[in-house]
Amino acid sequence: MFVPPQRKMYLCGKSTKTLKKLLSLPPNVVAQFHNVSGRSAEEYFCTSDPVDQKLGSGGGTTWLLEAAYQEDTQGKEDFSTWIAREKRLLLHAGGQSRRLPAYASCGKVMLPIPVFRWARGQRIDQTLLDLQLPLYERIMVAAPDSLHTLIASGDVYTRTTQPLQTIPEADVVCYGLWVEPTQATHHGVFMMPQTAPTRLDFMLQKPSLEQLNALSSTHFALMDIGIWLLSDRAVELLRKRSVDAQGQRINYDLYGQMGCALGLHPSQEDAELAQLSVAILPLPGGEFYHFGTTPELIASTTALQNVVKDQRLILQREIKRHPSIFTQNARVEYHFDKSQENIWVENSHLPTSWQLQRNHVITGVPENNWSLHLEAGQCIDIVAMDEDGWAIRPYGFDDAFRGAIANSATKYLGLPMTDWIAAHNITAKDLGGDETDLQAAKLFPICKDRSQIESLLAWMLSEQPTEDYSAIFCALPRLSADDIAARADLSRQETQRCAFRKENLALLAEHHDHSVFYQIDLGDAANKFVTNDLVLPPALPEDTPLMPQIRDAMFRSRYLDLRGEDGSVQEHRAFQLLSEGLTAEALQHRQSPQLAVHHDQIVWARSAVRIDVAGGWTDTPPFCLNSGGNVVNLAIELNGQPPLQVYVKPCSSLKIVCRSIDLGAMEEISTYEELAAFNKVGSPFSIPKAALALCGFLPQFAKERHATLQDALSAFGCGIEITLLAAIPAGSGLGTSSILAATVLGALSDFCHLGWDKTTVGNRTLILEQLLTTGGGWQDQFGGILHGVKLLQTQSGFDQTPIARWLPDTLFTAPEQRACHLLYYTGLTRTAKHILSEIVRGMFLNSAEHLLLLNEMKQHALDMFDVIQQGNLAAFGALVAKTWNQNKRLDAGTEPPAVAALCQRVADLCSGYKLPGAGGGGYLYMVAKDPDAAIRIKQLLTEYPSARSARFVDMSLSTQGLQISRS
Repeated sequence: MFVPPQRKMYLCGKSTKTLKKLLSLPPNVVAQFHNVSGRSAEEYFCTSDPVDQKLGSGGGTTWLLEAAYQEDTQGKEDFSTWIAREKRLLLHAGGQSRRLPAYASCGKVMLPIPVFRWARGQRIDQTLLDLQLPLYERIMVAAPDSLHTLIASGDVYTRTTQPLQTIPEADVVCYGLWVEPTQATHHGVFMMPQTAPTRLDFMLQKPSLEQLNALSSTHFALMDIGIWLLSDRAVELLRKRSVDAQGQRINYDLYGQMGCALGLHPSQEDAELAQLSVAILPLPGGEFYHFGTTPELIASTTALQNVVKDQRLILQREIKRHPSIFTQNARVEYHFDKSQENIWVENSHLPTSWQLQRNHVITGVPENNWSLHLEAGQCIDIVAMDEDGWAIRPYGFDDAFRGAIANSATKYLGLPMTDWIAAHNITAKDLGGDETDLQAAKLFPICKDRSQIESLLAWMLSEQPTEDYSAIFCALPRLSADDIAARADLSRQETQRCAFRKENLALLAEHHDHSVFYQIDLGDAANKFVTNDLVLPPALPEDTPLMPQIRDAMFRSRYLDLRGEDGSVQEHRAFQLLSEGLTAEALQHRQSPQLAVHHDQIVWARSAVRIDVAGGWTDTPPFCLNSGGNVVNLAIELNGQPPLQVYVKPCSSLKIVCRSIDLGAMEEISTYEELAAFNKVGSPFSIPKAALALCGFLPQFAKERHATLQDALSAFGCGIEITLLAAIPAGSGLGTSSILAATVLGALSDFCHLGWDKTTVGNRTLILEQLLTTGGGWQDQFGGILHGVKLLQTQSGFDQTPIARWLPDTLFTAPEQRACHLLYYTGLTRTAKHILSEIVRGMFLNSAEHLLLLNEMKQHALDMFDVIQQGNLAAFGALVAKTWNQNKRLDAGTEPPAVAALCQRVADLCSGYKLPGAGGGGYLYMVAKDPDAAIRIKQLLTEYPSARSARFVDMSLSTQGLQISRS
């Protein structure tokens, strides 16, 4: 029995509210879509166009909207109110798929797409719909609030490699691509005046090269890619044009009729539509992949597999061009050779007894031992029918399934249909009559006896059959291509697909070094392993690269957790392996501490704290190890002072004395065992203990080993006394623990003559946090020890040394703008470790949701970099607000109810606000709209504080970062 997967779709947006998707699908798919796809009916509304009437893309849009409106409101609300209530995505995927028979029965949006060899976090059962939605969702998030409706095509995957530009206010916003004129002649084309390149002058449908050339001196031509945003006014006008004067529905084309009536000088007259404002936007870094035909299925998939040329990003060992042969959800025993190309095998069994050449699509073939010979260009589709039947559909690679069957120009299996009829000893009448369109011809028999399928397929595929199966053919019930689409049992199809996928999943894991296994969404894979009762694959060899080992351990942990067993050992191993990878460099470069001060001197180190304004979390391993990180943060002092201070001085006794002024605590350390007990979270002196270890006072980090700690201190020349002062509450969100660790390391480097610069101190802090098992990234320490406002960037790899690009500080120091930056201690506490471990777990598992958002956050940091350079306070505040929304989407615990209530009180007075760091409590950073708003915020929160200890703190940019001096 088929059990549908439960899919959680992820919305990147201004809020976490789910975007409603409205799908126009083939009629048979509508009834089975939610069960087969596992998608919720609450999120996905499905309907189909009327079977007996063609409505066109415009009329179909109206039909889809009105059907969703009726289901949502039951007529209790007027359409205008409903359409304005929320944003909706409309996807048209209800065509006949004449030229892509293999997926006509399920609809192109459910077309399985192989995992890209260069991508992380994709699912092994991903569909075209899975690929399409993220871009459309990003567009809807970026769109002005006046644009509630996005319309797109279901047979296209549009990919973009650059961030979206600002979407302007307009009644109609259309996206397009710059393409060669020859490609544009096959599509709609937006013509924009060269003097106003975002304004539509007029639209042409499939213009000739001569037309485009004649206009090239005055206009830019942008190919329509079918992504349109409509205002509510535009939707109402589209509805009006989708019916005639009597209120009857008519065929109305969104692109060819409405589109051509838009612009400054429309190519079709419609005075009312001409009044709509239109904006045309080139999709930044856009790529357009069409899946409308059988050849396009393979060509687009091949292009996508090879679109990334950078060998560092191709995750499989083999970096040569991906061949145009694709097998998925299939048992393939056949061995392909290098001469073969353009082959697609999906949801099928392909035994060694088959013979293939090139240009084949093989789908739906059940387990078999047939001996079939396919000539070049021959394809097979077998579709489950009823409870125990199969419709067998051989066809040609380039077949269009169009034209009367008695017309010699109509092609079937690449041959004139009339020739095929004659060669197979049947008549046009047997198939429906001379004038019957090939799509409607009763051409495909239903077999309940699986043993008949091989013979019938061989007979139908043969150009000149040697045996006559015409009587059997005519005696069997037969369906047309339209009938197959209307009657296919998609649940049976999916049951077979899942059975093959189960086999594939086990093999992918077993042959991980030549497969995509460790780059797919491993949380989803673990769930499939458990659901399918698969056993864990063999343990990885010891020489396996570290990152696959880490992912394997977390995959095993997730698998065990899902089975109700204890996965903590494997999870601990994943974090331990990560720690080993990050600390390997420290172990290779052991330290030799030497006393660098006089017996009466004190080394005094002090540092700022940091506020992250964009890109936080992208600095966290393992994400940054795979993708690098981008973070914009600022180093700040509180109440005019660096809040973190460390004092180191010689001690006459051969021991280590640790003191904390703010905690009122003290500890003496005399043995290696006491010094090595630094990985106990909550210990007041874990940080100085780990720092001393890294400085060479534990044998594993020392060039010269000593039997005891006292011997090591004797060789050093004295004991050590370390005093800490953190003039800031715990759980502040300002990077306190990491920056304090960096401050300790900086002080000890000076005290012990280690010669570490700020970069080395920052890197050693990342290692120190791994020793403490608190994890974390690099932005906290570098944010505090490096002065001012900066963009910090790293590349992939275990060397996470960031490059700092300093930004102008005008936004934070100019008198009229400085007053708008407020820092408020909320009095609410939180701990980042639980939040951190959950998010890092998602990183380990290649969670599609986490990776999608983290990559967006990484790009967002670059947007923030640009805005700060522009000195636009309102735009800066808006991006701070976006950062806060990203943090909340990454972890819902970032904004607990008490924090949400506090934020709501100041929201109208701020252009943006966020809790620095992981959120949940600590400080609230606010960007007031203007100095007057800042005064009102202070009055409001001073009069009604969020907690007894809540207070405003004066913040100022640090011009020094980490400072170290001696007495």
